[in-house]
Amino acid sequence: MLTLRRPRAGLLLAGGLLLALANPASALEYRSTGRAALLYDAPSTAAGKLAVAGSGLPLEVVVDTEAWVKVRDYTGRLAWIEKSALGGPRTVMVKADASGIRQQPRADADIVFRAARGVLLEVTGKPDAYGWLPVKHAGGLAGWVPLNEVWGQ
Repeated sequence: MLTLRRPRAGLLLAGGLLLALANPASALEYRSTGRAALLYDAPSTAAGKLAVAGSGLPLEVVVDTEAWVKVRDYTGRLAWIEKSALGGPRTVMVKADASGIRQQPRADADIVFRAARGVLLEVTGKPDAYGWLPVKHAGGLAGWVPLNEVWGQ
């Protein structure tokens, strides 16, 4: 016969702690490169060089130390970058095949321009409550893009 018992408080606390560690409550943080910079496999200029991050590239912050930041790029690759290389204007990268940047934050608004996959757009404000982000292209055109069509926000 199976007997069910109340779980011990210690087990509940440990289980809750494990759940909290597995699902952190903090929001994702993104920063953009202020200049072209090397990405390394460890936090040292003597470490292996993985790639060059171009100026304006959005990167997700994973670990932030005094001089180095561990980041994730749009492909999911983890790397280290010197903290001094970050700090450019906030940008996002178009992840859709093509994204229509609209005059207003509405799907039926006129399209100002189209941006292809991989195009960087400067973030000019906060997203609205409906998932639209105000952006500007390097050429000066500005509008609204759906958050689900860009990476880095």
